[in-house]
Amino acid sequence: MYFSSRTEAGYRLALELQPYRYENTVVVALNDGAVQVGQQIAASLHCTLTMLLMDTIEIPGESAVIGTLNQSGRFTYNGMLSAGEIEDYYSEFHGYLEDQKREKIGEINKLLGAGGLVDEGMLREHNVILVSDGLSNGASLDAAMDFMKPLHILRLIMAVPVTSVAAVDRMHILADEIHVLNVTDNFLDTNHYYDTNDIPSHEAVIATLNEIVYNWH
Repeated sequence: MYFSSRTEAGYRLALELQPYRYENTVVVALNDGAVQVGQQIAASLHCTLTMLLMDTIEIPGESAVIGTLNQSGRFTYNGMLSAGEIEDYYSEFHGYLEDQKREKIGEINKLLGAGGLVDEGMLREHNVILVSDGLSNGASLDAAMDFMKPLHILRLIMAVPVTSVAAVDRMHILADEIHVLNVTDNFLDTNHYYDTNDIPSHEAVIATLNEIVYNWH
């Protein structure tokens, strides 16, 4: 299944999420592209839209993600890797991984002052709809769960237009409820599934989020 745009995909997901209309719900986007999907959901449900800032660290020379940093500074290993694989990768690339953690934490900290990003208080005692524009693996989901682990949320819902089989299996483990429009055995780059790939710059995305928050007030 392909989509004309992330806006169309968000509209289709919003139709499935109508039970949360006017409820204590927050839509949390996991990346810039997910904000375009989440805008349609938040507008339809009349709830807040925000973004959780994260950055992945890949294993050198491979396409595998070893883990993800979230904006609280916590590093979460990719739950789709076995303990043995993580140990082997960490032993081989220890120096590189630690350097990457420091570098990416610095980048995240620079962005945290820009506004538009989630804080823990926004999520407590709310239904949380985690939104991505596409998932090839569950690494970002694990990092999001690590961020929310200390919080008491009412219900965790995951909404994704397109995902790999492995990622949807991870979603079933982590979430109370999932909404997925397309599951594929051979997940390609997320942009492949959209006819239009017009994701704004990160700065423009943050400005959009701040405008949405302002309008809700």
